[in-house]
Amino acid sequence: MRIHINGTKMAIIWTILRIWLGLQWIEAGYYKIRSGFDVSGFLQGAIANAGGEHPIVQGWYAEFLKGFALPNSELFNILIPWGEFLVGLGLIIGLATIPALLAGAFMNINFMMAGVGLFSPDLNFLVVAMFLLLIGKGRYYYGIDRFIIPNIKKYFFHNKRYVAH
Repeated sequence: MRIHINGTKMAIIWTILRIWLGLQWIEAGYYKIRSGFDVSGFLQGAIANAGGEHPIVQGWYAEFLKGFALPNSELFNILIPWGEFLVGLGLIIGLATIPALLAGAFMNINFMMAGVGLFSPDLNFLVVAMFLLLIGKGRYYYGIDRFIIPNIKKYFFHNKRYVAH
């Protein structure tokens, strides 16, 4: 018997995985919001890890951190914790699931490029996010997107006003 990857039974597994990932993000974001997160030390450490005989951080990425991220660290002090929290919230309730997965994956990739390492939880989170992105509609079958996405599609793709003549 073949199990359909987007069937309702498999959607339970994808929902559990999605909620687990959401809890990881919401916990990380909530902790940073409550503790007065300051990214500047992390950025300076990442920039320092671009030097030496065996650099952990690529030179081009260190230049991005030095030239853009560090001078705008006050902005990143807001974007990172609230981004993590909102990604987690979106994944838990199944709202804007695809944008939340993409944003989470983008943050994971940036954390890893900043030298967090391949054996950090970020790699696991990235793998789960990419898997959930690839499985299809089963990722949000038990979520708010199940009701919102069909209405968005109906509005944009079935509305007579948008049909070219």
